[in-house]
Amino acid sequence: MNESKKERPDALRMEETLSLLERHRSIRRYADEPVTAEQLDRILGCAQMASSSSHMQAYSVIGITDPELRGGLAELAGGQRHVREAPTFLVWCADLSRFAEAAGMHGAQLQTSTEYFLVATVDAALAAQNAAIAAEAQGLGIVYIGGIRNDMRAVSELLELPPLVYPVFGMCIGVPAEEPDLRPRLPLSAVYAENRYPAGSRAEQLEAYDDEYRGYIRGRSGGGRDTTWTQEMSGRTAYPPRTFTGLLREKGFRLED
Repeated sequence: MNESKKERPDALRMEETLSLLERHRSIRRYADEPVTAEQLDRILGCAQMASSSSHMQAYSVIGITDPELRGGLAELAGGQRHVREAPTFLVWCADLSRFAEAAGMHGAQLQTSTEYFLVATVDAALAAQNAAIAAEAQGLGIVYIGGIRNDMRAVSELLELPPLVYPVFGMCIGVPAEEPDLRPRLPLSAVYAENRYPAGSRAEQLEAYDDEYRGYIRGRSGGGRDTTWTQEMSGRTAYPPRTFTGLLREKGFRLED
């Protein structure tokens, strides 16, 4: 009996954590309530506990509190209203500058490479995902803003980013003012395999997923949209590519062929 009582709280915490992860939704409309300093501290503290390659911690976070600067970033991100209106907006940056300075303190010189570029980018993404979970655990909602890379040079200039630092994405955070349905994901069999990559076509899998996705889109749009996941992916190939390798090289990121 005592052993059962001892195990129960751990089981409850596990279920709460898994349920939180399974309920993730992107939130683009927020209540007129601030994210408190205490909430933000917890979010950033959890971000710092994310895994990091060789403990480099090769990322930085910039909180945008200046309304004019926020408006400029919103326009650069494609005019996204929620970038301007969210109670909190963070820009997550891949950052090798601190690593280079630390190495220089001991006479070493950083030779940048594609590997270091990937390490910094992945470090920023892992930290941000920890932050997203921490925000949602406190009843907040988030949405990632990849549009921050639409004009990386302009964003870098606005944020006065030094060499060896580039903006990876933004993140809006706030109290949700909407409750969108959960967007269906691909079936597990489409993304997980054992021992080797699966051979053959995924057409049948994707067609079944399209049927589910179409129902979600119709419901979310009140019947105003009728599209499938594969149609959306096809349309995405027409987006103009974001070109920033030149800027990255200027900032000291060496990208080998």
